[in-house]
Amino acid sequence: MSEPTKLYAQNGDPAFPKIVLPEIPNLAQIDVYESHGGYGALKKALGMQPEAVTDVVKKSSLRGRGGAAFPTGLKWTFMPKGNEKPKYLAVNADESEPGSFKDRQIIEFNPHQLIEGILIASYAMGVKTAYIYIRGEYYKWYMILEKAIAEAYSRGYVGENIGGSNYSVNLYVHRGAGAYICGEESGLMESIEGKRGYPRVKPPFPAQNGLWGNPTTINNVETIANVPAIIWNGAEWFAKIGAEKHPGTLLFGVSGHVNKPGVFELPSGTLLTDIIFKYAGGVPGGKKIKMVIPGGSSMPPLRGDQLEGVKMDADSLKAVGSAIGTGGVIVVDEDTDLTKVLLRIAKFYWHESCGQCTPCREGTGWMKKILQRMSDDGGKPEDLDLLVRVANNIEGNTICALGDAAAWPVKFTVQRFRKELEEELLRQAKSAA
Repeated sequence: MSEPTKLYAQNGDPAFPKIVLPEIPNLAQIDVYESHGGYGALKKALGMQPEAVTDVVKKSSLRGRGGAAFPTGLKWTFMPKGNEKPKYLAVNADESEPGSFKDRQIIEFNPHQLIEGILIASYAMGVKTAYIYIRGEYYKWYMILEKAIAEAYSRGYVGENIGGSNYSVNLYVHRGAGAYICGEESGLMESIEGKRGYPRVKPPFPAQNGLWGNPTTINNVETIANVPAIIWNGAEWFAKIGAEKHPGTLLFGVSGHVNKPGVFELPSGTLLTDIIFKYAGGVPGGKKIKMVIPGGSSMPPLRGDQLEGVKMDADSLKAVGSAIGTGGVIVVDEDTDLTKVLLRIAKFYWHESCGQCTPCREGTGWMKKILQRMSDDGGKPEDLDLLVRVANNIEGNTICALGDAAAWPVKFTVQRFRKELEEELLRQAKSAA
């Protein structure tokens, strides 16, 4: 078996895995994927004991790319041993977080690496049925996945007795109906089961009581797409890339006020300023940055004058009061009205709240109303404290994290940009007088 030259490396450099590879024409076709070493990692994994595969992923220190950054190998160990009950793997391709658009790049340009990762993960955990849950609006990408899976079935990589082994697994794509809440893992499982996407109370956790009451593991698309490279090159190889405690590359989806928005695959720990200025081309017109949301719309924002030295990995962002989230970097320039930014974000979470929890159902509506009043020049100085109180009543008081996702951007923007917001409210008060 020849060693992959480009699929798991950039320009032949084995120290840098590459997940999104648009520079290889037609990589989404299985012949092209195989010609670059594709499915070699699956063959290697099938020659190992399942526990050994999990151990490699665990030693690599791969952490989830869906927002929580939980250690992937450790998560796999939660899957019960034995075959008393069916086991499931659900791969989360819902990707409804505003500012996040990385997973669809993997699906479009390199779907077979995702499929190969799913097969390896399924083998490691003894899963016989795997699902890719994709958001309803991603019809184009749904069709790409269906074509790629059909190709994988035709080559014997999916189905019965894979590669002449005793291992069999089936893979299905399940389309959502356009609900952000189904990106939450238990809401996702409810949707797959044909129910309304209400998140479940935990415990029990999915590894004990998941799909149809059976053990289930949920992983993000980007997380799983890293697995083939780790199995092929080894845990030590992956662990040396990027930040020590959050190794590997990350897909950063940069949007907002930048000259070159897009997805950039870079080692974890890359400076946020490098991502914005070196890769995304800086801010149009040379304007200053007022605010950056580093991990998708739900993450606490950072002030533009406090970006120096900030690194993009889970621990570094936690140290400065934010989080890596989905790696969706949203840049806001100096001329932007933050009230309107917050209103747009608040409207989204109000609209997407499933309504199950009172603090979220009612609180998101109150934040939207207050911000709408402020945006319409009817705000009052005390509105800022009211916004923080409402956000605090939502945060930590809901079944799932959508409540926190709604509360954080409002709460932390008010706290970190209070002077600017107060000045705007005072201007409104003078105008009204």
